[in-house]
Amino acid sequence: MNRRKFLKSSSFAGIAISSLSITSVASTSSKKVVGETLVLNIVDDFILNENTIEELQKKMQTGEYTSRSITEMYLKRIDSIDKKGPLINAVIEINPDAVLIADKMDAERKIGKLRGPMHGIPVLIKDNINSGDKMMTTAGSLALTGNFAKEDAFIVTQLRAAGAVLLGKTNLSEWANIRSTRAASGWSSRGGQTKNPCVLDRNPSGSSSGSGAGVAANLCAVAIGTETDGSIVAPSSFCGIVGMKPTVGLLSRNGIIPISKTQDTPGPMARSVKDLAILLGALTGIDHTDSVMNSNYSAEKDYTKFLIEYGLKGKRIGVEKSFFEGHEAVVALYKDAIDIMKRQGAEIVEVELIKLTKDLGDSEFTVLKYELKEGLNKYLANANPKVKSLSDIIAFNKQNEKQIMPYFKQEIFEESNKLGGLDSEVYIDALKKSLSSRKIIDDMMMQNKLDAMCGVTIGLSCCIDLINGDYDTGFYFGSPAAMAGYPHITVPMGKVFELPVGISFIAEAFKEGQLLSIAYAYEQSSKKREAPKFLKTAISY
Repeated sequence: MNRRKFLKSSSFAGIAISSLSITSVASTSSKKVVGETLVLNIVDDFILNENTIEELQKKMQTGEYTSRSITEMYLKRIDSIDKKGPLINAVIEINPDAVLIADKMDAERKIGKLRGPMHGIPVLIKDNINSGDKMMTTAGSLALTGNFAKEDAFIVTQLRAAGAVLLGKTNLSEWANIRSTRAASGWSSRGGQTKNPCVLDRNPSGSSSGSGAGVAANLCAVAIGTETDGSIVAPSSFCGIVGMKPTVGLLSRNGIIPISKTQDTPGPMARSVKDLAILLGALTGIDHTDSVMNSNYSAEKDYTKFLIEYGLKGKRIGVEKSFFEGHEAVVALYKDAIDIMKRQGAEIVEVELIKLTKDLGDSEFTVLKYELKEGLNKYLANANPKVKSLSDIIAFNKQNEKQIMPYFKQEIFEESNKLGGLDSEVYIDALKKSLSSRKIIDDMMMQNKLDAMCGVTIGLSCCIDLINGDYDTGFYFGSPAAMAGYPHITVPMGKVFELPVGISFIAEAFKEGQLLSIAYAYEQSSKKREAPKFLKTAISY
């Protein structure tokens, strides 16, 4: 959840690694200044840099590599730049069985058994997603140390069935950024601070910080994050990758540490729209234990069929008008992106979605606080840590304040714990108001005959600040779709002082295919994705 952004409008104002000879990141001592941007002469010749799923499959098909060798390369990569060198700190735990899983996939390939495009592909998953193996699930909190899940989350079961290799788990903003109003995204008491691989002193955003940074830094092929409001799309934008928050109910939430049953969803994060589409298809499936999945469920197993280069031709795109003001460099990228869409045959219509939904933030926050207590208590009652309720967590955190709360506290937890049940009139009224975002989006789409709406995903990455927490740099397009539970995809739009900025596309429920078509066409005509340079800072003094 992108806590800082939605609170702004709320009442708060606002394993053994083989000795493969693979060079990873080597940095020289020389540097040069271009304008005011500090550029370090870094050589990053990791052999799998920017490799797509399709490219990795071809290498396994020809015998150039195996799933085991690819897995070992990524493990070595994690060791060399995540735990050493730039110290990205995106991975909170390595799966000790990763190589064994890869060996199994290689054995199946030898006898002609291929499970699909994810067969043998290494994936990182966020540390709030259960895996019934030797890895813990802690939401980044020391309070959940020792929480070994009894079974896989539903989406992890789907991943395994698709032949993916679970490489490890990623760090996150502790408790998915719902503990404190002054949290720093990417920090957790168990995992420490994740860095933005593009510029190391900058915030990777959250709460899927490690998944975003891990994909961007080529620590894996693809990753999974989770989102309540902005937690996939914001780190994807900050780290310069593609991320999608699907329609709530498209993917199962079973086995994922919750915030909100109304807004939570897992989602894919990748370096390209095609890789994201492949991963999304692998995760789908009807889970009858997830109450949101119902007769309206509509999913595909192959979302790549929607990827056409002329996907923007004849499309009517609503562009958020308020984003024509703000940081001039970001506005310039936004206008350039709109020009690209026009050249690809899209018809542009100015809209003001932010204006119509800006007053819903208080209601959204009320809903999240009520649902947090109920959802967390249910999850913990069936989990393995010593804490069994939100009250237990609050008490544990106070007893271990120096380790768990050295920079910011737990006022949101405390507020949530004081609230009543979901039969409260306050909750029911807040939910109704928050969900009015659906009608606002539906009406705007229908009245303007739109295929999608777009906007700047989020502003420029702020500096990591554990003392004051995150700060606003302007722009945010996450909340309308998040409150509505509607799909949202972000694609790299360009950079400002080497800081990536994404462009977002949203639409009505279960329009993932349509959004993928539009996003793919934009991506192929713009080509804005760049591998990170691991700069120490954006500006030299």
